[in-house]
Amino acid sequence: MHLPRWACHLLPIPHALYLISFLFTFVSALLLPCWLPANEFWLQPQKFIYKRGETINIRFRLGQQFQGHNWFGNASRITSLRFYMANIKDDLSANMSLYQGDSLQLAMFDEGTAMVTFQSTNSFLKMKANYFNEYLAKDALSDAIAYRKENNDMQKAGKEFYQRSAKTLFQVGLKMNNCYRLTTSLPLDIIPQSNPYAIRNNQAMAVRVLFNKKPFKNQCVRLWHRVNNKTVLKDFRTNASGIFTFRLQKAGRFMISAVAMTHLEKGKADWQSYWGSLTWGYGR
Repeated sequence: MHLPRWACHLLPIPHALYLISFLFTFVSALLLPCWLPANEFWLQPQKFIYKRGETINIRFRLGQQFQGHNWFGNASRITSLRFYMANIKDDLSANMSLYQGDSLQLAMFDEGTAMVTFQSTNSFLKMKANYFNEYLAKDALSDAIAYRKENNDMQKAGKEFYQRSAKTLFQVGLKMNNCYRLTTSLPLDIIPQSNPYAIRNNQAMAVRVLFNKKPFKNQCVRLWHRVNNKTVLKDFRTNASGIFTFRLQKAGRFMISAVAMTHLEKGKADWQSYWGSLTWGYGR
């Protein structure tokens, strides 16, 4: 089997930059409300379209309005980190270091559409009832709100396990392939039905969302478009097949995000949430 001529390693943030990043994030965290999962998580290459041989640096980002800072995570927070291109699938998780806030650096000498996927370990969060209710409303988690109302839990603290599922698509050279349509191992999997680098400007683009390999039907998803230093957010609702459609403007960068939440019958937490995202773009 032909393997792509690419190599990867993780690029640690220099200590001075990491200290600055840590202090900025720590201060920001003090100013933010305490519902941390409401921050989106995504994979962000420094750009999305490359020539052969260019270095590709992918950062793990956390924040709001499709702007953010490096996460605090390291190897201990990763369940899976994988690379896909054409019929190639490679496990990158062993390359993750113990440095907090690392970025992933690739060098690719084959052309093609490529995809990187990430899944985090579970984290636990507890918050006051009013914060939890507001967080559920903010992220359109209507099923969880309905359950709390029906079971007289609206004044009960929110205890939740959460994990992140993220993927990014980027293009190297002119050749394209269908890796963007692969169903991955991510619990919340956002799958474009057309290659975003092959689709024409202002053409309709369909996206399918799966939760545990089944259609994520009749659920809210969000489309984030960052262009000219502004972020535009639009909400959509998937159909019975887990699909929604929008017209694609080929400029700037995009993120689709979704949240799935299930009730747990026993244990430390009452809820398990899964936060999914997909990014691609046509510039920085």
